[in-house]
Order: sequence, then structure tokens, then C-alpha cells
Amino acid sequence: MTKQEKIDAFNPSGIGLDNGNFIGLPFNEEESEIILFPVPWDVTVSFSEGTATGPQNILEASAQLDLGDLFAPDAWKRGIFFKEHNAYWARRSTELRILAKEYIAFLEGGGNVTDKPKMQRILDEINYTSENLKRWVKDETKKLLTVGKKVGLIGGDHSTPLGYLEALAEHHGEFGILQIDAHMDLRDAYEGFTFSHASIFNNALKIKEVTGLTQVGIRDFCEEELDAVKSENGRVVVHFDENIKTQLYGGVTFAAVCEQIVESLPQRVYVSFDIDGLRPELCPNTGTPVPGGLDFQQACYLLRQVRMSGREIIGFDLCEVAGLGQDWDGNVGARVLYRLCGVLS
Repeated sequence: MTKQEKIDAFNPSGIGLDNGNFIGLPFNEEESEIILFPVPWDVTVSFSEGTATGPQNILEASAQLDLGDLFAPDAWKRGIFFKEHNAYWARRSTELRILAKEYIAFLEGGGNVTDKPKMQRILDEINYTSENLKRWVKDETKKLLTVGKKVGLIGGDHSTPLGYLEALAEHHGEFGILQIDAHMDLRDAYEGFTFSHASIFNNALKIKEVTGLTQVGIRDFCEEELDAVKSENGRVVVHFDENIKTQLYGGVTFAAVCEQIVESLPQRVYVSFDIDGLRPELCPNTGTPVPGGLDFQQACYLLRQVRMSGREIIGFDLCEVAGLGQDWDGNVGARVLYRLCGVLS
């Protein structure tokens, strides 16, 4: 069957099909415009683990979704394909997470790596393998971009998109990042991990094509990160959750808040969506939940406003969704993911 024949034969109001595809859609990779690229990795997480199987959790939950979307009612017709997770990287994540927990416990107990050769070896192995993962992500996403696909990367922890950002920089040139998150993730090699989940945007800002970073929903940060924002001299714009809520409580509309956010974005935008940017009741089992945050519809409204402003959304990631066994987290993650697909340019 051709793609159009599949569209004509598919019943978007029918029962959820458990066919192994995202939302039970009938498309294969070749005919799909949007490719969802899972990265099963959560080695450096500093609190709760499990997001390595977040992509699988999202995929399994997606069979229960309806396809209605008032903003993008025909999004599914573009073709959305969820690639199979890579077994090698899933296995390496499991193996190295065991070592990482031992290493992190050593640090939290006041240990000094320079006094413990075993801990230095663990750190070196994790950093080496994390860099190899980054290269793999870059190579694989670059292949997809080269053949004209739109890519949504699905973590895993928030360290996973770095290679994709590098691929986008080579493919598109300059762009800005809209980050929805509870955390700044601007630490320099947190806990010694060069590619820590808490260092993703410290690393992303080293990509010269990234012209700006706009952070939304931030409510957990440290002095080092505030200093990092100041050192960027306006390249990083932070919309703290507390300041957003203060405006709302004072009578400012959320639409006006979104205007402020969108105004700081360049023409070409990448969306990085950490699920803990939402209120914790929507993602209770994510790695580092924080009180406060955006409602689901607030996040969707912001994404729509970016697209309606005429800006081009060139790609996205969705990270930190809790793994298998956490059905509610997977349900919300799948719904966020479909909305992200709907706003892709």
C-alpha cells in the first residue's frame, strides 16, 4: 500500500491498535515524515533512575491515545514512526548505571576521587562511553536529517540530545533552544561526569550555532548556574517558574507571559522538553521531580504560540519520562510527544 492508501484505510476514530507503532499508526520509517529516535540511557542521573526505559514506556502507553488535536488535527497523516530502541546502548546503560551508583555514593560520602583509583577508573569509563554515545546519536540523527526527516529524540535522561544538537547545527546552521524544565542543567561536568544530565546546556552552549537558550519553568538551581547565565551576557534568558506565577497572580495573562517567552526566540527553534518542567503530579516518577511547574495545557499553549509566531521548529527532544511500570508517566509522556509532533514545522 502507498502512504495515501494507508491514510485512507486507517480509522483515526477506531480502537487503539497494539501494533508496535506509536499510537498504532500504520506507517513505516521510509514513508514517515517524523521519526522518533529513542536513546535508552540514564547512567548519570543523581536521584531516581529508570528513565532509560522511558521511550518504551511512552510507546506502550501511546496505544491508548486518541488522535484528536485541535491545533494540528491531521498531524498523524504526516507519518510518525518510532524507531526500535538500540539494545547495545540499553545494555551499556544498565551496566554503567551500577558503577555510577557506587561512584555517586562514594562522592556523597565525602570521598575524593584522586585518593581512590577504582573510582577514577569508573569515572573515566563512564565519560568515555558517554562521549561514544554522543557520537552515535549525532551520526544516526544526521543520517535522518540528510534524507529529509524531522526528528524527535526521546530520552532517557537529559544528557541524550547533545549529539543531535550537534547534528542540527551542521544541518541547519544557527538556531535557538526553548527549554521547558525544572532545572537549568548548566553545571560544568556535574559530579565529574562530562556529559551529565545536569550539564546538557552547559555543553550545548559550546555549540557556536546555538545563538540563544530560553529556559521556562525553572525552579531548582544553584549559584554556579546563575553565574553561568550572567557570563553568557544575554545569550541565556531564564523565565523562572516563581516569576511566571507572580505575574499570573498579579493579573497578567498567560498569553502575555508566552509573548515574553516567544519574543526572546530566534526564527529557527529547537524545543527541549524535560518532563519535570510539568507539575509533579503529571510526572511523579521522573528522576528529579520539583514542586511547581507548568500545567499540561500551559505547555501545549506555549508550543502553539511558538509555531503560530511564524518561527520554524526544527526538532525536539522529550526526556526524563519514567520507565516501564509507571503507566501514568508514560501516558502523559505520550500525550506531550504527540503535541510536540503537531507543532514541528
